[in-house]
Amino acid sequence: MASRNTVLMRLVASAYSVAQKAGMIVRRVIAEGDLGIVEKTCATDLQTKADRLVQMSICSSLARKFPKLTIIGEEDLPSEEVDQELIEDGQWEEILKQPCPSQYSAIKEEDLVVWVDPLDGTKEYTEGLLDNVTVLIGIAYEGKAIAGIINQPYYNYENNEKQQLREHRNEAKAGPDAVLGRTIWGVLGLGAFGFQLKEVPTGKHIITTTRSHSNKLVTDCVTAMNPDVVLRVGGAGNKIIQLIEGKASAYVFASPGCKKWDTCAPEVILHAVGGKLTDIHGNVLQYHKDVKHLNSAGVLATLRNYDYYASRVPDSVKNALVP
Repeated sequence: MASRNTVLMRLVASAYSVAQKAGMIVRRVIAEGDLGIVEKTCATDLQTKADRLVQMSICSSLARKFPKLTIIGEEDLPSEEVDQELIEDGQWEEILKQPCPSQYSAIKEEDLVVWVDPLDGTKEYTEGLLDNVTVLIGIAYEGKAIAGIINQPYYNYENNEKQQLREHRNEAKAGPDAVLGRTIWGVLGLGAFGFQLKEVPTGKHIITTTRSHSNKLVTDCVTAMNPDVVLRVGGAGNKIIQLIEGKASAYVFASPGCKKWDTCAPEVILHAVGGKLTDIHGNVLQYHKDVKHLNSAGVLATLRNYDYYASRVPDSVKNALVP
């Protein structure tokens, strides 16, 4: 069945365009200078104007095209009329040219659940650590994450700044590498696109973990991995990108702070290239519309050698984290 006739591929193509617009909104909010920061539950749990505008943009845009979808966003926002300029009704034509995996060709709109994190890495966004920030749109069917879109609004922003400096000095431009932002997407059974897959050198154990939500459990679990290097960064989407681009070999988060909208889209990208993401016990995460939002037993993810890292999770950590 041609992908343009399948709900899934039309949804992925729309979500790609919506994610591109979301990245533009994220950049625009910073450029305008007023982040509109609100504390939600604590000083490390923040919401900005970008979180709010992007969620309205994504959810409203997809709901207009696919009214029978279940869409679950991170932010608890009041129902209100959404400004037309936030609506994106385009579709990424390159995705529509791709074949839909046969196991998903008959999926109906009402069978899909979309998990939206409008701004993954909000704290880092407020602190100017812009390469940590992603926009996440995950698509689940029968409780399983099957398609995902990750936008990095500030991918290449350091190169972009260098290009602007050269232009200001009338020097040679940095070339195409200085394009700001990118969108990665994937569908199980089809693959993941928009990046260059790379692996950490054999024998190296580089752990990526939380930057702002650490505790004794997290530290104990990371230490047990016997890491050569520990990277403390923001955003679940960012950490999965580190795995697929060869910057880290395992993402370890032995804490219940992560939510379904943090993991749904990144999990698909990782699984589509042969990686694995589970909770700390090795359980597959579920994404039914009625599932609890909290990943209460943490996250363990790798591109390769999952069993090595899973075997090193201390029993004390497992006993403390209840699925």
